[in-house]
Amino acid sequence: MPELPEVETARRRAERALRGRRIAAVLAAPDPIVYHGVTPSRFAAALRGRRVLAVRRKGKHLWMELDRRPWPLFHFGMTGSFEIYRDGVPRPRFWKVEIAMEDGTRLAMPDPRRFGRIRLQERPEEERPLASLGFDPLEGLPPARELARRLRARGGAVKSVLLDQSLFAGVGNWIADEALYQAAIDPRRPASSLALGEVARLRARLHAIVRRAVEVGADDSRFPRAWLFHDRWGREEGARTGRGERIVHLTIGGRTTAFVPSRQR
Repeated sequence: MPELPEVETARRRAERALRGRRIAAVLAAPDPIVYHGVTPSRFAAALRGRRVLAVRRKGKHLWMELDRRPWPLFHFGMTGSFEIYRDGVPRPRFWKVEIAMEDGTRLAMPDPRRFGRIRLQERPEEERPLASLGFDPLEGLPPARELARRLRARGGAVKSVLLDQSLFAGVGNWIADEALYQAAIDPRRPASSLALGEVARLRARLHAIVRRAVEVGADDSRFPRAWLFHDRWGREEGARTGRGERIVHLTIGGRTTAFVPSRQR
């Protein structure tokens, strides 16, 4: 499933390819599930002839700022992505939209499992779902004291709270596990129990993890070898980190969680 680093990487690539260019044509697949609140034909008509001014992101959502509203908003779901290519290259399988620019650049969004969403909105940041999102870990985490105040009001396990998109926009399962591992915090602890120093440590690690993942273009082969990421998958008995620490798998809030009891308290 694409998480914040994958989505930010897609945003950067799309902005490099499309910014300043005019949309010549739009093909929209007749998919009433992926297109949410707008028909494919209406979506295509609204984009034709518009110039792309920027491609922006919050959490796992992307949108294009055009020279006239409304603007397109995308969510990749479980299997969505952006593919960028030139005229003459076949569209990818399972495509839901293809946007063709005047210079021959094309961008498509394939989505085999159809959990992604394509919307058309006048002011995306003021409408749902963006309006209901919390802080973006890459762009705007609050100071530690403010974050601690918000966590004190939460009654659930800190792992579940990290996955709450109304507080942490874009944090997914592996990022939450990695941040708690690096911050040495047990994922089962109530979020309200964290001391200010622990919140500051968690905040710093969360931002650093997302920043590093984005810096390497979400290429997980380039993640630091000491990260839990490389050893957290599956639920093998006797799984160990690169440091030799025993990994325990359990379920918190319905999500598989990997943690290291000898490190996380």
